[in-house]
Amino acid sequence: MSKKLVINTDWCKGCGICVAFCPKKVLTLKKEKVVLSAEGCILCGQCELRCPDYAIYLEEDNPHE
Repeated sequence: MSKKLVINTDWCKGCGICVAFCPKKVLTLKKEKVVLSAEGCILCGQCELRCPDYAIYLEEDNPHE
């Protein structure tokens, strides 16, 4: 199974913590919400670990559903 990055913009408060901890610098804030702004996400989970609002997370991508 592969993983994908999921961003729930309704829960994002725009604190920027995930942006600061992203080792590949592919996250940015636009209109006070986090967005995946570039290719190169390595699905390391640092954003998920740091987000205080659970607005960004890795999800198992199950192709058999």
